[in-house]
Amino acid sequence: MNGPAVPPPFGPDGPPQTASAILALDLGTKTGWAVWLPDAGITSGVEIFRHDRWQGGGMRFLRFKQWLTDIKNAAGTLDAIFYEEVRRHMGVDASHAYGGWLAILTAWCEHHQIPYEGVPVGVIKRHVTGRGNASKGLVMQGVQKLGYQPGDDNEADALALLHWAIRHRTAGGGQ
Repeated sequence: MNGPAVPPPFGPDGPPQTASAILALDLGTKTGWAVWLPDAGITSGVEIFRHDRWQGGGMRFLRFKQWLTDIKNAAGTLDAIFYEEVRRHMGVDASHAYGGWLAILTAWCEHHQIPYEGVPVGVIKRHVTGRGNASKGLVMQGVQKLGYQPGDDNEADALALLHWAIRHRTAGGGQ
């Protein structure tokens, strides 16, 4: 197995049988997100965590950590978080930044005792398009066929991941 070992998010009995909320994330400077609240449906968007020249490099990660807390508080609770697990990056800076987002996310989840799971990019693409190597455009089209109008590919990825999680990791979704 490549990459860091991540503890299994659920016990042998699987995910919580009555999920209150699931958050799906496409981690990055432009973080795509989608949250499912069983009583309220699905909400999604993009949150931008750029740094500027007047702030230290860690400020965007602190804003990301606070944003996670804000999402949790707005939802009431989060029973599981799924994130797009990236194995290849376009460059060293992207790789380092992804490692920062992932470190903050996993530490935050551990602190709040929220199960988390990384889902490989190819699995998400296959779920929404039928092809594990689908382009960003095909993923956008696949998400649009589900009835959503994502603002960009980051939001589309989060929506595709959320639909995968609902289908494969909730009691009512089946396997």
